[in-house]
Amino acid sequence: MSAAVVVGLLVTAGVYLVLQRELDRVVFGFLLLGHATNVLLLAAGGLQLREPPLVGQGVPADAADPLPQAFALTSIVITFGITIFLLVLVLRTPDQGDQHTGISPDEDPPGGSAEGDAGAPRFGTPSPRPARSPRTGPAKENR
Repeated sequence: MSAAVVVGLLVTAGVYLVLQRELDRVVFGFLLLGHATNVLLLAAGGLQLREPPLVGQGVPADAADPLPQAFALTSIVITFGITIFLLVLVLRTPDQGDQHTGISPDEDPPGGSAEGDAGAPRFGTPSPRPARSPRTGPAKENR
């Protein structure tokens, strides 16, 4: 009964965090869902204390089943791999805090011009790209 409550709480908190907007909360929610999966797998195998499976002459009737433990170990490895992938996404995603400042990319920032000394294009201005032909690749410019 207590394992079912723990699984329910972990799944509820995990789903709530996965549905959030920030990526770090999504990662934490995914971790909670992974823990809920592990508790569910181990609870499905039975939580009562049993004898080891390889003791004595025969296999006792109340021997521990290694299959739920193997599933839980597989779940831990998969959760670890996907968590590392999500953490890399969090680190590689640019900070979105500038979108809420009210400054559009076309305006100059309050500190001055966005152009450098060499006349570089302003931040947020797309660089010109050559036209592409669907069959020949990049179009050749006539000079």
